[in-house]
Amino acid sequence: MNFIAFGASSSSKSINKQLAAYAGSLLVKSHDEIELEVLDLNDFQLPLFSQDLENQDGQQDNAKAFLAKIKEADGIIASFAEHNGNYSAAWKNLFDWCSRIEGKVFQNTPIVVLSTSPGARGGATVMALALSSLPRFDADIKASLSIPSFNENFDTQSGKLTNLDLKQQLQQAVVKLIE
Repeated sequence: MNFIAFGASSSSKSINKQLAAYAGSLLVKSHDEIELEVLDLNDFQLPLFSQDLENQDGQQDNAKAFLAKIKEADGIIASFAEHNGNYSAAWKNLFDWCSRIEGKVFQNTPIVVLSTSPGARGGATVMALALSSLPRFDADIKASLSIPSFNENFDTQSGKLTNLDLKQQLQQAVVKLIE
């Protein structure tokens, strides 16, 4: 079984990418037959979406490549960064290009939706946004979890959650991808 994980941010130090990769590692540890690919949104950079640019240049190859990763995946772990109460510009732009190619961006692929932030709300606003909007684009949401106060609950050296209650909740969430 092939799974993808990504943090919906272009930061090279994205805490959401760290969380998504860690969640994926929990899934891999629980089932030997699982292969995980952690995607970096920087590998799918695109010009700022506009209909004029789309009409001029057509569909972008990086958007097609990202959609292919989704189509090939048996499941997705996505952790959404919150920028000013919304998706990151990098994710929103990639998503906009993808949705012009395939309106059902997530292609009914099972997904676990995560978010985290340095603050106590853990990206709660972007989590609510994702949970309300992703199903309209054919996301089969199996579970969701917001991790508050990332720097207090995650050891970046070991790449692991230190809060045992949150770790257990995350393990339960990712296992729903294969139930």
